[in-house]
Amino acid sequence: MEPLWKEQDYLSCCGSKSFAKEMAAASPFADLDHALQSAREIWFNKIDVNGWLEAFASHPAIGAASPSISQWSKEEQSTALATATDSTVQELVEWNARYRAKFGFVFLICASGRGTLEILAELKKRYLNRPIVEFEIAAQENMKIIELRLAKLFKTQARTAPSMTTQLPATQSDKAGDRIGIVGAHLSAVAKASANKSPEISGNSQRTRPPITTHVLDVARGSPASGMEVHLEMWKDTLQCPSFTDRDSSKWMLVGSSVTNTDGRSGPLMGIVDYITPGFYRISFNTGKYVSSGFFPFVSIVFEVRENERSEHFHVPLLYSPFSFTTYRGS
Repeated sequence: MEPLWKEQDYLSCCGSKSFAKEMAAASPFADLDHALQSAREIWFNKIDVNGWLEAFASHPAIGAASPSISQWSKEEQSTALATATDSTVQELVEWNARYRAKFGFVFLICASGRGTLEILAELKKRYLNRPIVEFEIAAQENMKIIELRLAKLFKTQARTAPSMTTQLPATQSDKAGDRIGIVGAHLSAVAKASANKSPEISGNSQRTRPPITTHVLDVARGSPASGMEVHLEMWKDTLQCPSFTDRDSSKWMLVGSSVTNTDGRSGPLMGIVDYITPGFYRISFNTGKYVSSGFFPFVSIVFEVRENERSEHFHVPLLYSPFSFTTYRGS
């Protein structure tokens, strides 16, 4: 069991007081995997609009410099700061201001391992979103940050022993459509207030990364999983959908492969294209090579990209321990 942490400990992971209170009430957790699943359930299904906005407000703008910025925020933005130039920093400042004027909250992105140009391109692309859509995306990005910080919190307690607990059932997160009733009034007001001062979009708003990406978090060690081999495949039979009995079929075609870096992120698994080919994809992780004594020799995740989703991004992370794993669709 982890120590019985207090609300203040969870507040360092997420700036929402209601989130911290719910996490403290739900603790202690058997392991990091248990804590992460509870955090997703609480963040998406128990925290209201005000709680989300309170959490958003606790984050500094990307590229901001202030003595009050937490050490974890500095670490998460380290790649962006290392790749920044005077001109990109100034452009970030300007676009951060435009974004806040339109949506009413800070531009939020899990910046770990991302360079300034990638973040800036994502900011410009997301500026085009409707407020209700962007609010949900910001919440998803905040959840990614919570995951990273919970892992750090566990790591500070030197919980390095592999988890021996049984996998808990994952809970599906509420989607933006389920929240329109409670979010719409607030966000439409923000949009109307900024309608007369929206800036003209300039620059390249196309993709800056492949349509399918992944990262791996080692929940037993409380850190990114570095050095794990990842393969991406596509089902090439357009007349028949893959099934349980076809899992070893030669109809799966290799698209690309990579190895995760020190941030747990894989390299490009496919080219950068504006529109991904619809169909079924399978992403596989060589967990047996990563932990030879683990229960799973490999993990494969199959998912579908539909025709109306061709321009969307599919981030398929793996939260892994030797005896359990979890995944979800991120952004």
